[in-house]
Amino acid sequence: MVSWIISRLVVLVFGTLYPAYSSYKAVKSKDVKEYVKWMMYWIIFALFTTMETITDIFICWVPFYYELKIAFVVWLLSPYTKGSSVLYRKFVHPTLSSKEKDIDDYLCQAKDKSYDTLVTFGRKGLNVAATAAVLAATKSQGVLSDRLRSFSMHDLSAYQSNPTEMDSGSVPTQSAAGQQRARTMMRSKSESGYTKASS
Repeated sequence: MVSWIISRLVVLVFGTLYPAYSSYKAVKSKDVKEYVKWMMYWIIFALFTTMETITDIFICWVPFYYELKIAFVVWLLSPYTKGSSVLYRKFVHPTLSSKEKDIDDYLCQAKDKSYDTLVTFGRKGLNVAATAAVLAATKSQGVLSDRLRSFSMHDLSAYQSNPTEMDSGSVPTQSAAGQQRARTMMRSKSESGYTKASS
């Protein structure tokens, strides 16, 4: 456990933070030689990080595994060994140069497929949202019609609760407020008819 913690700290400080600061200094000084040196380092470190993820799962039980990782990071950074430069020039550059066209084609296909997948999922998402909106509108309309139906049933039951008016066949009497509204409407109609006739 202690070895794991120490190796994580070494990789973090010496494998990431120190090279990041040195890369900043190279960019600031605009020294092309330093640019190239740190670009080679970051390519090797990206490969190291990828491999580290796999090896941490499968071979972390190997004796001195974490100590070997620490030594490897120090070897990559050392100005005497120039480990990242050696690995890049001997292995990474020739491999990537020979496979560059295949990798570029694969990346283009992956980009196109991801775009098509994004469009397909976007359409499906819009269809699901539209369907949900239509269902919600239909459901709310059904609730509204049920409400209206229940109001009309209530009104019918109110009329049926007064059997004397319904049995005699007479029209139920209006309330005083309803009669007043009807008179006001009749008066306004007659006045508007009078003004039209006089003009």
